[in-house]
Amino acid sequence: MAVTPLTPNSPTERGERLRVNAMTVDVEDYFQVSAFEPYIRREQWDQLPCRVERNTCRILDLFAEQSVKATFFTLGWIAERYPQLVRRMVAEGHELASHGYDHTRATQQTSAVFREDVTRTKALLEDVGGVAVQGYRAASYSIGAGNLWALAELEQAGYRYSSSIYPIRHDLYGMPEAPRFAFQPDNAPALLEVPVTTVTVFGKTLPCGGGGWFRLWPYPLSRWALRRVNQQDGQSGIFYFHPWEIDPEQPRQPGVNFKTRLRHYLNLSRMEGRLQALLRDFHWDRMDQVFLRERYER
Repeated sequence: MAVTPLTPNSPTERGERLRVNAMTVDVEDYFQVSAFEPYIRREQWDQLPCRVERNTCRILDLFAEQSVKATFFTLGWIAERYPQLVRRMVAEGHELASHGYDHTRATQQTSAVFREDVTRTKALLEDVGGVAVQGYRAASYSIGAGNLWALAELEQAGYRYSSSIYPIRHDLYGMPEAPRFAFQPDNAPALLEVPVTTVTVFGKTLPCGGGGWFRLWPYPLSRWALRRVNQQDGQSGIFYFHPWEIDPEQPRQPGVNFKTRLRHYLNLSRMEGRLQALLRDFHWDRMDQVFLRERYER
């Protein structure tokens, strides 16, 4: 059942009114991305130089400069090792949400393992951050047509929303037949699923919610796409990125194939400047403030 989220409007300098969009950060380090799974074992993680704390602190500074509040989908693995970082997020008014414990994709988990993961991580984050955790995002958007049971597990675990479905066709993830905007799943009616933002062009659905696409496309194209979602679709968008994307000096991984190398390292040096422009050009808030207001048009 589709729902229309409450998306409060704010005036711009030109007297127009634009929708408020949700700014999100997937808090994971460079060596934890799914594309590096064939090259870096989880047992190696504690032996590698971590850069997530430095990079996330820089992001928090950027948000403070622009008075932006955001949602930080955080790995339990990170929260255990950098509790002070989690507490800073909360202290500065950002939403703390779950990204699972160690970035294991939901497609690699049974329902029992998934249940334990999301329950454990929610409790861990709440203990470290001292706030209720309402939101979840699956590693690599790994909830789709083949494992929609995961949404029911999230509802049972006490989450109020998920942002785990990407309604596009992609070689690593995606559910192109999913609704483009927030909906209540039939098997989890108390949960709101908020798909990552896409734009339709000549009948085709294209990604415009962040990640590698934001680094690939020229910024004016990304700005046009999000404005189209706000103005033509009349919907709030979601933008996401990772702390490692603002870090062009991160260690390079040897032996990585061309496609993975291109996806991960493309235009890292341009990311912070584009992000600053994005923060200026649109109105942003936390996921819960944009999508979990009590009033919905049903």
